[in-house]
Amino acid sequence: MPPDTHGRHGPLVGAAPIGEAEAEDLIRGICFKTGPPRTVGVELEWLIHDREHPEAAVSHDRLRAAADAVRATSLDAALTFEPGGQLELSSQPAGSLMECVTATAADLASVRGTVDGLGLALAGLGVDPWQHPRRLLREPRYDAMEAALDRSGPAGRAMMCTSASVQVCLDAGEEEPGPLGYARRWQLGHLLGAVLVAAFANSPFRQGRRTGWKSSRQALWSDLDPARSLAPRTGPPPRDAWAGHVLDTPVMCVRGDDGPWDVPDGLTFRDWIRGGGPRPPFRGDLDYHQTTLFPPLRPRGHLELRMIDAQSGADGWLVPLAVTTALFDDAEAAETVYRAVKPLAETAGRAAAPRNPLWTAAARDGLSDPELASVAALCFATALEALPRMGADDHVIDTVAAFHDRYVARGRCPADDLPDPEQLPHGKGLVR
Repeated sequence: MPPDTHGRHGPLVGAAPIGEAEAEDLIRGICFKTGPPRTVGVELEWLIHDREHPEAAVSHDRLRAAADAVRATSLDAALTFEPGGQLELSSQPAGSLMECVTATAADLASVRGTVDGLGLALAGLGVDPWQHPRRLLREPRYDAMEAALDRSGPAGRAMMCTSASVQVCLDAGEEEPGPLGYARRWQLGHLLGAVLVAAFANSPFRQGRRTGWKSSRQALWSDLDPARSLAPRTGPPPRDAWAGHVLDTPVMCVRGDDGPWDVPDGLTFRDWIRGGGPRPPFRGDLDYHQTTLFPPLRPRGHLELRMIDAQSGADGWLVPLAVTTALFDDAEAAETVYRAVKPLAETAGRAAAPRNPLWTAAARDGLSDPELASVAALCFATALEALPRMGADDHVIDTVAAFHDRYVARGRCPADDLPDPEQLPHGKGLVR
């Protein structure tokens, strides 16, 4: 993100407020940077639990000590912590799938060793099975986010403090039409997203009870303020659709140097440009505003696929990373899968993800939905054919094949393997 231009949060002396045409041009030019797809990244969020008593809340002091210890290690990835204490590793852009896998695996081994030495464990689950939302990070950004999200109900706090995901990051695509063109990849992401939700659903519990959803995390996202969490319509050209969406979405907050940030109600960025805010907006405000939009597929110069639950086990994260990369970046696989998922648009109807019927079925039923199960089986078969062409090693291919055999081939998802929290002594068995 470019540096802020208003002291810490606004304009330097002499900087000019941003205009409407300039804002539209910046969004169009930055969010869909095109070129032959050749880079991949992954963002891994983890819940942090006590290793012996994962159902017990970890104190703020222990989480702070863990954060300090992990920050002291040498990592290739960027390390951040989410409002509820979740740990996030964001890989550097890698030139190939295997480069990303190798670097991320090394970082994870280092992080796991560090937290294990403190009696803690990384838990790969989409939603914490036990804890109520409790915000540990007290910063103006999160104070403002909480206030804004509270207007649409309790889902915002739960998302901020108790959820975790695997986010796959891929190049936007080529300028030209075709299976690797950015417009096709944008559409594929919205259609394939529901299949990814269903195949990797891994959060059937909240606060010690079953919720009735295989992906309670996705259910939380669908309950957020729709202006902020829904995907823009995919009918117009993606650059135009996204630019309009960004400018017509209410701003979450107006940053300031002192005291709490303003949290206006219903002030769109376009309205702000036209004089509706407490001060004029600047380039840094536009950059920041885009980080407060949470659709399942977000363009940020690359494509962020944000709909996948965190995965259990040492190598669970490998599977969504490898499968998604194969289906997007191998031209043959991309064409095959696009033809398979395009009919899903009829099921989805005109409602935007994640609130349309297809995404609801994916989050609620996982792969017990026959239509989603059928498409998921084709997607995994296609990915397994593509991975050798992409240079994937035997470990990656075998890990994807094992997931396919255990879940996809049987119309199951990881949530189907999780026992009820109250049936386990001290919750052991949910943290793997």
